[in-house]
Order: sequence, then C-alpha cells, then structure tokens
Amino acid sequence: MNFDLTDEQEQLRDAVRALGRRYGHDYFVAKARAGEHTTELWAEAGRLGYLGVNIPTEYGGGGGGIMELAIVCEELAAAGCPLLLLVVSPAIAATVINRHGTEAQRKRFLPGFADGSLTVVFAITEPEAGSNFHRLGTVARRDGDDWLLSGRKCFISGVDEARYVLVVARTEDASTGRLKPALFVVPTDAPGLTRSKLEMEILSPENQFLLYLDDVRLPADALVGESVDAGLPALFAGLNPERITVAAMGAGTGRYAIERASAYTASRKVWGGRSIGSHQGVSHPLAHAAVQVELARLMIYKAATLYDAGRDLEAGMAGNMAKYAAGEAAALAVDTAVQAHGGAGMTTEYGVATLLGAVRAGRIAPVSREMILNFVAQHHLGQEKSY
Repeated sequence: MNFDLTDEQEQLRDAVRALGRRYGHDYFVAKARAGEHTTELWAEAGRLGYLGVNIPTEYGGGGGGIMELAIVCEELAAAGCPLLLLVVSPAIAATVINRHGTEAQRKRFLPGFADGSLTVVFAITEPEAGSNFHRLGTVARRDGDDWLLSGRKCFISGVDEARYVLVVARTEDASTGRLKPALFVVPTDAPGLTRSKLEMEILSPENQFLLYLDDVRLPADALVGESVDAGLPALFAGLNPERITVAAMGAGTGRYAIERASAYTASRKVWGGRSIGSHQGVSHPLAHAAVQVELARLMIYKAATLYDAGRDLEAGMAGNMAKYAAGEAAALAVDTAVQAHGGAGMTTEYGVATLLGAVRAGRIAPVSREMILNFVAQHHLGQEKSY
C-alpha cells in the first residue's frame, strides 16, 4: 500500500497550486459579486492542460485518470477557487463520452474538453423526481431519424457558460414498453430549449438554472453511444467521477479555511504576548477539523485509485463515502475557521464566511448525505432498503 503520489502527480499538484494562488480567493469573490465568470482562470487552466488531465492522449489530453482530475479540483479549491464546472464538464460529461460515446463523438468532443475550449454541463435533476432518478419525467421519443426531447430540469450548473448540456432522458424500450435512461448531447441554443436562472444563497461565479425542453429536435447522433442500451452504464460512468471530484473540491475548501484560520490564530494576540492559537479552546477545534479533512482526503484518494483501476463497484462505495466525509469536513472546517476569527470571520476581507453557502450546499448536492447513508446501510451493512 503506497500513500505517496507519483512524481508526475506531485508536479501536477504543485503547478495547479501555483496557478490557483496567482488568482486566489479575492479573484473568485470579486467575479461572483460582479455576476461574472472565472473565464481567465478557466482559460489558463485549459491552456496548461489541467482541464484535460483525464482525457486520453490521442484526443489531446494528459492521459491520466480521475485521480489527476481530483488533484486539480482539490488544489484550485485549496487556493480559494472551487470551480464547480470542473465537476460537471471534465469529470462527468467528458468521462461519459470517453467511456460510452461513439468514436465519432469522442473525436468531436474530447479535444475541446482537453484544452478547455468546450464546456458541457450535466442535466439529470428534476423538480418532481428529486433524488429518485427512476422517476425522471424528461422523455425522448423518435420522430423519423430524429429525437424529440420534452421535460424539465432544475439546479443545472453553468448552462450560461456551456455550448452543450448532457441531458438524461428516458426512452421507451420497444420490447418491454418500459422507460429506460438515455443520454443526449443538446446544444444550449437548440430551438425549444429555454432556461431561467435560479437565485441562490451561495456566493459563486457559476449560476444555477431551470431548463425547459419543449420538443427539442435532435439528430440521431445526439444520442450518446451506439444505441439507447448505452444509457444506463453511461449514466453510472459519470456519477462516480462526480462524487470523487466534488469530494476533492470539498477537501480543498476545508484545507483553505483551516490554513486561513491557522495563520490568523498564530499571529493574533489579545491576552498579553501569547497568540490566541496557544489556547486550546481555539486550537483544538481547528485541529479536529484538520483531522476530518485529512481523513476525507484519504478516502478520496482510495476512491479515485479504485475508479482508475476499473473497479467500479468498489469505487462507487468509496466515492460515496468520500463525498459524505468531505462534505461534512468542509462544512466543519469553514464554520470552525469563521469562529476562530471571531467577528472578523464574518467579513469579506478575511475570506472564510464567503464559503459558508458553498460548503452547506456540499452536504446536499450532488447527492444528499442522507441518501449516501441509505446507500451505505443497504450495500455495505446489508440492511433492508428503507425507501
């Protein structure tokens, strides 16, 4: 068992850390407050190859895996720049197309993923279905050689920054009459596709949207894969990378908060000549949060290693555990950092309270902590399904 990153992975970590710190949390906050996007950071990360680390080299990528992409997610977040689009575009959409798309689709889309010039977002969540994807109401039906998509999606990230949205819909199985999932690459300017922005209590440069699909007409090759039979495995191919990279972003955010708080408490002196960090009432909560973040990181690396080894079932369990652990650890770390700063922790200047909304959302999305506990209870502990 080796807990060390490879030399190449360490070099990637150092390089991404340097890039993230050049921009920093002030940049992230300024973009979010202005209603702008982190376009400059995204473009530079793409030019440097960091957005395509998990894309095969034959399509212009780095030839790495989800471990490498998790490193990118974590280090940018640790610099105060947690980019949600890293999860939905390189982690989910690119993985789905790479593993289950046709060769023509791989040639068409993967080079753009690799250099960051193409952003594809992901649409699965629906207002009525919630966490139950078996109840998805978005339907795809044949019309000659074309497909027609109708339905609604909610909490879809970054649609205003994307050229395509990867839509999870349901098609009718001709042999059974049952609906089965299928994935479609839909241009964001397609006729019949409209959107409305959701106002969120989260400080982020990436926006959330409701999507409305009203008989959106698509050509046959918009379907991911050779047939609708690719739908279910393609869907699950994207969910494990999603869990792992969201967890990595949470761990990075936790590291950032603890680093800011530790620097503050080591230098702040209000009782004689001793720093406030010398008092256990201040240092112990930070130490506890640091332990939780490090434990989450270990599970993230385990999940990424299993996924890259092709051990999908084990990666599914580890990925869900990693997402749970990182979500809890990030929320604890940011809250503890705010408390350690006292009143200063609630100011924009000190750069920790600006993350409260994001880490709270990390305990809900992309899968809630309760659904993860249900999954672990059923599949790890052998308990009867409760829902």
